[in-house]
Amino acid sequence: MDAEVNAGGHVPAGRTDEIEIRLLLEAVFQKYHYDFRGYAMASIKRRLNQAKEKFGCTTISALQDRVLHEPELMSELLPFLTVQVSELFRDPQYFRTLREKVIPHLLTYPSLKVWIAGCSTGEELYSMAILFREEGLEQRTLFYATDINPDALKKAEAGIYSLDRMKLFTENHRLSGGKSSLSDYYRTAYGAAVFDKSLRKNCVFSDHSLATDAVFAETHLCSCRNVLIYFDRDLQDRAIGLFKSSLIRKGFLGLGAKETLRFSHHSEAFSDFARDERIYQKRDLS
Repeated sequence: MDAEVNAGGHVPAGRTDEIEIRLLLEAVFQKYHYDFRGYAMASIKRRLNQAKEKFGCTTISALQDRVLHEPELMSELLPFLTVQVSELFRDPQYFRTLREKVIPHLLTYPSLKVWIAGCSTGEELYSMAILFREEGLEQRTLFYATDINPDALKKAEAGIYSLDRMKLFTENHRLSGGKSSLSDYYRTAYGAAVFDKSLRKNCVFSDHSLATDAVFAETHLCSCRNVLIYFDRDLQDRAIGLFKSSLIRKGFLGLGAKETLRFSHHSEAFSDFARDERIYQKRDLS
């Protein structure tokens, strides 16, 4: 008898949940072309269970039925599948290391392209734009901010954040080696902070999936932080392969604090540039 079938001939409940989840993710891919099939099961299961409760469904299969037959529900489900948690200058030491160790290399190029993959609602984009302005690189840089969630991209392009988040953002900016006051970059209105639209004048916002789309530009720096932790190993390798193909020789790749290239099939293409901050440099293999 199959080890996954109990004495009564039934599939254990945990396994049934996973079957339902895989069927739902396949349905989402087939109907809406969002590919979450390579996301880590533990994470996706937790978030779909939250969605199930939110939409009043008793099973994942019931949620699948609603998603397939109520297209408007997909936009409401998307935030559950794409984690939208970020902050300006998150992990300040990462940005300090960019400022002190990576920027001197980038200064040698007449023009630059920076790819912020999985930009969510834009906090990392504005962090990078501010850093590059303070280091005199903004005018020569084109930023690509990509995500699969169109609502998140709209929020990123608007650059409006709750005023009560500014205290944390301001402290992060200071710890990152900021050369001015963060308040220089936004104005307040109706309890919100509205970031200066000039910070995004050199930015292209675009829908892009690390699971299904191809490389679209040659870049000098790719920053994709706290995204790969939600992918399974195969999807991680696909994403890292995209970054490798996108980067110029000796270009830089920045990952999140809990992410690494150590077990990737592409690890040999990179050297540790700043190990503790998860910043890698593409090797010159010419």
